[in-house]
Amino acid sequence: MIKSGISILAFIIASIPAYCQITGGIKGKLFDKATKQTIAGASIVLKEIKKGTMADTTGAFTLENIPEGNYSMVISLIGYQEKTINDVRVIRDKINYIEVEIETAIGSLQEVTVKARKSENNRLMPVSAYSFSREEIARNPGAQGDIFRAIGMLPGVSSSGGQYSAIAVRGQGTRDNVYMVDDIPITEVGHLEGGSGGFNDPNGGRFSIFAPRVIDNAQFQGGGFAAQYGRRSASYLGLGIKEGNKLSHIIDGQIDLLGFTLNYDGPSYIQKNTSLFVSARYQDFSALVSVINLKDIGIPKYADFIFKSTTQLNSKNKLSVIAIYSPESYKRNIENVRADEKLNNLDISNSSTNKTIFGLNLRTLTSKTNYWKNILYFTNKISENTGGTAHPQTDAFGRLINPDNIPFETDVTNIKYSEAKIGYRSIYTMNFKNNSQLVAGIDLDRVSLSNNRKLNRLDTAYVFDSKDIRPDPSQYYSIKDPVYFNAGFNNAAYNISAYIDYSFLLFKSLTINVGTRYDYTGFCQQHTFSPRLSGSYLLGEGSTINFATGIYYQDPVYSDIADQPITQKLKTEKTTQVILGFKKYFAPDLKLTIEGWYKSFDKMIVRPISSSSEQNNNGTGWAGGIDINLTKRLTKNIHGQIGYSFMQSKRNDNDGLGEYNFLFSQPHQVNFLISYQAGKRWNFASKFRYATGKPTSSYIIHNNIFNNPTYIRSSEEIIGKNDTRLRDFISWDIRADYRFQLKKLGLAIFVDIVNILSRGNQNEQRFNSITGKIYYDGLAIFPSFGLKIEF
Repeated sequence: MIKSGISILAFIIASIPAYCQITGGIKGKLFDKATKQTIAGASIVLKEIKKGTMADTTGAFTLENIPEGNYSMVISLIGYQEKTINDVRVIRDKINYIEVEIETAIGSLQEVTVKARKSENNRLMPVSAYSFSREEIARNPGAQGDIFRAIGMLPGVSSSGGQYSAIAVRGQGTRDNVYMVDDIPITEVGHLEGGSGGFNDPNGGRFSIFAPRVIDNAQFQGGGFAAQYGRRSASYLGLGIKEGNKLSHIIDGQIDLLGFTLNYDGPSYIQKNTSLFVSARYQDFSALVSVINLKDIGIPKYADFIFKSTTQLNSKNKLSVIAIYSPESYKRNIENVRADEKLNNLDISNSSTNKTIFGLNLRTLTSKTNYWKNILYFTNKISENTGGTAHPQTDAFGRLINPDNIPFETDVTNIKYSEAKIGYRSIYTMNFKNNSQLVAGIDLDRVSLSNNRKLNRLDTAYVFDSKDIRPDPSQYYSIKDPVYFNAGFNNAAYNISAYIDYSFLLFKSLTINVGTRYDYTGFCQQHTFSPRLSGSYLLGEGSTINFATGIYYQDPVYSDIADQPITQKLKTEKTTQVILGFKKYFAPDLKLTIEGWYKSFDKMIVRPISSSSEQNNNGTGWAGGIDINLTKRLTKNIHGQIGYSFMQSKRNDNDGLGEYNFLFSQPHQVNFLISYQAGKRWNFASKFRYATGKPTSSYIIHNNIFNNPTYIRSSEEIIGKNDTRLRDFISWDIRADYRFQLKKLGLAIFVDIVNILSRGNQNEQRFNSITGKIYYDGLAIFPSFGLKIEF
């Protein structure tokens, strides 16, 4: 199959006609990021061809007769930070319309200082802040266009490699991050998040719900974020879905080993002043598992449908409508079990999940300096899972007696879960003449949860903890009892938040951001207050000292709330953060960041008995480390970064067993990325990642636990708690793109390979009760190749 695909792509390349210069155009409008008002008089220059223009009195600009290709657009104006927009695409006979926000300079109006302090330097996000453009996400090798896989190589961010896209930040877990999509708070961002036994997988989802090139911009802050973001405590990630082109339509798509993606970007042609961006993606792993010979894993399938319309109602009001629908399914049957020659995984599963997001976002300019955002949204998740198991008959050496007839059950567990949230956010921003800003807002939402989980019979757990309940100490296994597994929850609660952030400048060099947040959490019946402080001090040209501290409260995960017995009420977790850093711009596109950080944890949610869903807030802990990162933003032909992180994260469940390493405590991490644009057609990228192996628990093996020579089974008894480690994580990812034109059809062939070394990185250790041996879960090489089309 691969050879046939390569032959077809080679034929297409050979058929390319001689290149001739065809032109298109760029139009746009400039806005002040703080006030949302248009800006006149700015200079707009395309670096590659040194062609430029000026914004008129309405902030509009036009560049005509531009040869098709990719450009870097530089926007500059005295009193504002210079901004570079990378990968501005010019397509023949098309007008690319873009709207750009630029920020005022901080501390000094001298041009040299403005240029050294690039637009990523947001005074409201002085620490741990990184941004990604649409093209930087797309070019990230191994990411396959997934924003979360791109973020996975930032300092202080842990990921589980090619098998997972979810991120864990600075000593916390994958469920601890604030996610905003066009100002809509969401918690479910991944596909294929299922965990064993009906509990959440701590490694998170495998793929995000955002197809390649859907996200136009991403703002990430690894800690110390402002009071307007809450209910999670580790990091903030703000995602902006692309707005449609108001002047020309572009249809592009991608066909790859997993399926296809199709996008429409252009005017609505129905209503004036309305643009559309529509994306549809479908992915089926049937072909991939055959190529990499992993038929034993089962067949995942998922799809994502994204709609965004943007309407300029009048000069003061702009309305966006966002809709996302993301269905998925996963099936693993007895044929997949049979394909696993070592019989490591005996699970049989049939699951489906549907995620829905809908939002209305209205921005109103209330004066020349102030604006008001109102967001109404609805999110929903519905999942259903039926789990079973195979019962292979083996001899004393663990060999199948009758491989063609393996007994199995398909209805051992049944889980039906749903969560629905309807919410409203109102945020008002005021800007003052003394370069200060006030942001105040309220959030209201109602959450409905339903959880019906059923274990249909007693089951045997061959992996057990020394704390698990066993009537007989010589019984080297534990029993899964429906009493401790079954759950029936159906309830709703209201959440209320109010927050205020004030930013001001002292002595022309010191920026202070102070804020506080109030939250009421309905399911916890708890009121909390979260004061926060951050700022930066300008040392000289492009050099700043940055700091942040604050208290962050985190709601329990909704599925955990729905798992608890009616008498058990979980409380919010508390995190206190301190961050101190140094930032240096050597050039507008070259930044060095050094940050030390420390966190203390209190009221952390823990599970006292591993085989039970019941949890409490007895956990405490701490985390600390240092992150060093050098980033070269995408300008001209090259971009990349190199980073090192030292991190430790410790937890204590206060169960008498003492302190232990948290799951994502990986002391040493090294990341390196380089991307190079070779001419107008080729782009090459490479990414290397190293991390200390994840913590795992020590164990002892018990053989023939039933003392039955005709039914030999072994068990694993966990005797430690994350007191040893898996082997170190090492991954080398590569990507190559070749772009060419066939008349009005733009084409690009790409190859994106995760873990080209095919090293079996270990995400967790698992136990085979038949052979009595440990095996490790983790994906090796993960290839993807295909064709992108644009017209």
